[in-house]
Amino acid sequence: MQDVIYLDELSLVAEAPVEAAIAPRRTLWGVVRSVARGVGSATEWLFGVASLILGLSFLAALPILQFLSLGYLLEASGRVARTGRLRDGLIGVRRAARAGGMMAGMWLSLWPAWFVQSYAGSAELIDPGGPVARGWRAATVAVIVLSLLHIFVACARGGRLRHFLWPFGNPFWLIGRLRRGGLYAEARDGLWTFAASLHLPHYFRVGLVGFLGTIAWIIPPAILIAAGGKAPVLGVLGVIVLAVIVPFLPFLQVHYAVEGRVSAMFSRRAVRDHFRRAPWAFAFALMVMLLAAIPLYLLKLEMISRDAAWLPSLVFVIFLAPARLLTGWAYARSLRRERPRHWLFRVLGRLAIIPVAVLYVMVVFFSQYTSWAGVGSLYEQHAFLLPVPFLDM
Repeated sequence: MQDVIYLDELSLVAEAPVEAAIAPRRTLWGVVRSVARGVGSATEWLFGVASLILGLSFLAALPILQFLSLGYLLEASGRVARTGRLRDGLIGVRRAARAGGMMAGMWLSLWPAWFVQSYAGSAELIDPGGPVARGWRAATVAVIVLSLLHIFVACARGGRLRHFLWPFGNPFWLIGRLRRGGLYAEARDGLWTFAASLHLPHYFRVGLVGFLGTIAWIIPPAILIAAGGKAPVLGVLGVIVLAVIVPFLPFLQVHYAVEGRVSAMFSRRAVRDHFRRAPWAFAFALMVMLLAAIPLYLLKLEMISRDAAWLPSLVFVIFLAPARLLTGWAYARSLRRERPRHWLFRVLGRLAIIPVAVLYVMVVFFSQYTSWAGVGSLYEQHAFLLPVPFLDM
């Protein structure tokens, strides 16, 4: 009995160092996995932000669909206003990463077809209708069919970038999935669910109503300024009216995004009450928005090709999107207080707004002489409307 106990004690002593050696190894591996997951998540998030910015730029350059871009920016500012957190304004970053990866994967998957087609074109120039040219044409058709099949299978698997970059697993997945059945129904339902999660009708409605409400504020002073060429008094009156309207416009848009009512676009009294509770935050957000919009008038000097219209839109989105989030943040600051700030804070906030508003109005006034659109630039105020240099792009 003593020998048995002695042997058991020896076995416990022998196993203890082994377990002690394995435990740190497992802990270290867990840390490595956690770090890898964190890096992967951060990379996906950054890629989603880049995809989101590019997507908004492309949408802003497309007629009618450009209201989706404005609607997203207004909704982003509204969410920041409701929560008070700037990160809440980055709506759908993970979904944007998925869509961006899918578009990048499709683009990369078509490279072989473009490569073979270039050789087919060269062969047709050297020997039109010859056997080599016919062979390259047949190869082009075959590669295009294989590329489209690869894109379909990669999208059916989930549309992640790795599914496009590593095609060798796709045939085996497709065979196994066809054996189980229901591939078409699953792909259809997945596509519908993803499209519904984008909430495109909501963004379009918010953008369209926000655009119409804002343009209703801008048209009267713009008409007066345009008439200043024949009647200088009207031009001066238009400049004064625009200088009075400008400090309210971005916060009227946020107020509409928060309330969801069309009448909120015309509720100056509500915005004035919010300003009294957070005057410095309102002044800071307005200064950032107007100062960010002024340099963009350089891109309005000359019209560019429609095919490259998304390039200036990219610059507009990068400059104006942070300002939209700041307006929502300032609105959120006002919601945290029940009483107006001291009159001195309110006066200092107004004094900070006046020079920036006057500078912006002066830039708008002279843009009718420098912009490609001429007098039409008075109605194309990108600080409050679509993030594009020209509305008719």
